[in-house]
Amino acid sequence: MAVQSLIAPNGTLGTSLQANARHCALPRPPDVAIYMHDLAGGGVERQTITLAQELQAAGLSVVLVLHRMRGELRDTIPSSIPVVDLHSRRTLHDVPLLARFLRRERPSILISNLDHNNVAAVLATRLAATGTSVVICQHNSLTSAFSGNLNRSYRLIPFLYRMLSPFTDAAVAVSEGIADELHTMAHIPRHKINLIHNAVIGSGFQSRAEQPVTHRWLEDPEVPVFVTAGRLVPLKDHETLLRALALHHRHRRSRLLVLGTGPLLGYLEALACELGIDDAVDFLGFQENPLPYFRRADAFVLSSYSEGFGNVLVESLGCGTPVISTDCEHGPAEILDRGRYGALVPPRNPQVLAEAMDMVAGLRERWPSGLLKARAAEFSNANCVAGYTQLCQSLASERATGVPMTKTSRLWRNALALVSADPQSTC
Repeated sequence: MAVQSLIAPNGTLGTSLQANARHCALPRPPDVAIYMHDLAGGGVERQTITLAQELQAAGLSVVLVLHRMRGELRDTIPSSIPVVDLHSRRTLHDVPLLARFLRRERPSILISNLDHNNVAAVLATRLAATGTSVVICQHNSLTSAFSGNLNRSYRLIPFLYRMLSPFTDAAVAVSEGIADELHTMAHIPRHKINLIHNAVIGSGFQSRAEQPVTHRWLEDPEVPVFVTAGRLVPLKDHETLLRALALHHRHRRSRLLVLGTGPLLGYLEALACELGIDDAVDFLGFQENPLPYFRRADAFVLSSYSEGFGNVLVESLGCGTPVISTDCEHGPAEILDRGRYGALVPPRNPQVLAEAMDMVAGLRERWPSGLLKARAAEFSNANCVAGYTQLCQSLASERATGVPMTKTSRLWRNALALVSADPQSTC
């Protein structure tokens, strides 16, 4: 992976590199620059890497621009995708650095991800004044259900979106609920909002899911195993899941594998001990490929009280594994079609969640593997990249209104034709 630092040691714009990184000279202005915070092991970061790969496979030149080059997914970036490391201390400091990048490289489209980075991206495009179109992607809720446990700056995001709406060329919502919030809370016009579900199922999905995994609990068919995955943060509400497991244990013995890292690890380990289930819970940390655990578990459980989409639900369905999920805003009910493809329970309710877990023995009969895999296939990489390609083609055409189709417009047209012709993902 080639990593280019935008900041020289003296603090000016330059081409000095981070330690152990090679210089990455962009051969031509990129068609798409994708800007995000870092490469932490979350769903947004995985989704963004997949999108970059898919757009590149469709024949477009893509560059990743990072606030900081760090995170568990750092080694998963293909060597063919150049990476620019802004190496900034705060997201606000990204604005002038990102503007300099836009002036120097002049990408056709800038796609940004997550709240503060979206704000920085719009400000940077205004400052750069290069004609680059900016697309903000909203992956989480704008309501207090999401921001309540975060710092106060998150509560300002809807207001900032409203102020910057005239300068935002387009917005992508990963679920219907997020799309509604962008309109009602951020006042972004409906015609600028595009519903594009995340890219989850690609051509390499099945082979990754079938990779071997070893864990002593997975070798014991007598005791059901639940699995969950996600950052150990308040939003994911692992506390409710542990309390539900303790209630479930009164009726049936079972076990829980927890995949993910985060600041609440110590608290959750202590809570498991307090509830008397520490011998039935195993915290396995970050797993680069969680799919084999999903495939071999008896059920996947999501206990979040807020989700923008819920990639792990689609991944579990793609493995043919039944799902128990909280009916939180906004993605789970949409993915599970209001309960047609999995069990939905109220958020923050250990008792009802435990009752759903009590039914683990009959879940595979109620939701057969083939049904779940067919549903997951609807959230394919190909469908996602087709949505982004069509959006970016539209933006390129708007810029070229009244003049013959430009080279950029032809690139987007050709890319859209490529992904439309091949229903399978190329990655």
